[in-house]
Amino acid sequence: MVKKVVLFIALISGVFSQDAYERNCVECHKELPTSLQQMFKKYLLLYSGEENVKAGLKHYLLYPSKSISVMSELFIDNYGIKKKSMLNDEELTEAINIYWEKFKVFDKLK
Repeated sequence: MVKKVVLFIALISGVFSQDAYERNCVECHKELPTSLQQMFKKYLLLYSGEENVKAGLKHYLLYPSKSISVMSELFIDNYGIKKKSMLNDEELTEAINIYWEKFKVFDKLK
């Protein structure tokens, strides 16, 4: 019984220790053949800077459509367009900010 309680507490604390990006992005994307880092590169190539990447990504997550996706037609034909994000504005912004910080290249180039 004690083992079950400890396991339950460990699982619950793991869920609450994850940030918005880990909770809402990583889980779904881990099943796709293109990593979140590769998708980030596509956004960066298209939108260039931080402000534009974040705005483009947020717009796509709120209003997903084939015409504004950065993914290839083949990818979309195989995996489809994601469903509209159900995150509130605060959580969506937090996840996008974490995503940017995780994969941005500007401060990492030397």
